[in-house]
Amino acid sequence: METPNPLLIEQQGPVEWLTLNRPERSNALNGALVDALHTYFTELREREQVRVVVLRAAGRNFCAGLDLTEPEFNPQPRSPGGVWKVQRRIAAIYQAMRACPQPIIALVQGAACGGGFSLALASDLRIAAESARMNAAYLSIGLTGCDMGSSYFLPRLVGTALASELLLTARFIHAPRALATGLVSAVVAEDALAGEAQGYVDDMLAATPMGLRLTKEALNYAIDAPSLQAAMAMEDRHQTLLGLSEDAAEAALAFVEKRPPVFRDL
Repeated sequence: METPNPLLIEQQGPVEWLTLNRPERSNALNGALVDALHTYFTELREREQVRVVVLRAAGRNFCAGLDLTEPEFNPQPRSPGGVWKVQRRIAAIYQAMRACPQPIIALVQGAACGGGFSLALASDLRIAAESARMNAAYLSIGLTGCDMGSSYFLPRLVGTALASELLLTARFIHAPRALATGLVSAVVAEDALAGEAQGYVDDMLAATPMGLRLTKEALNYAIDAPSLQAAMAMEDRHQTLLGLSEDAAEAALAFVEKRPPVFRDL
């Protein structure tokens, strides 16, 4: 039976825990889930009270990719215009994930295939369960292996050699190799995923709110910066901006006084 709400949102103070909620379909992306993810991450840009997002999934698998049983995603007959609209509709999710200022931590258990793999890749950190296995499944359904940002994210995360292997073969990368190659930050038992994520969340919340947001922004731009000088020019501007903030002054004072800082995002 189809779950009534394909995306669950649980707020814990300044952190939102986002749960893909189609376990009966291995959380495959249907129209409702695609639209819910796009709306959530697009609107997140204006919700500064949310500082960190944890993306997880119900059931045994993280996300099996696109739900090809959905008529809107497997139209007959096919037309270039129709396929293009579907393509752009789904692709907008990953662009919104990178555009939102909040760090996103993905918790991956079981299979993360195709568009599900790209959800993990578009996140800022990935924590894998021992059961995790990920692949660029696009090649397996008659498409290219380069889809939903995979050709952009993978080489930057693991290097060209491994990215080429994964994209040209659609092979799975399992948790141990994902950890060894730096694709994920940790591998833990499935029931320890949330606890492992909480440690990263706590470290992020120890930063000033604007400092955390601008760190993600600087990383996004530095990845494609044409030179060291260009990357450092942004760093210099960000540091000057934050150095004049009340929160930076509070952080320095708290350090000297050996107490936790109290930030006001000012």
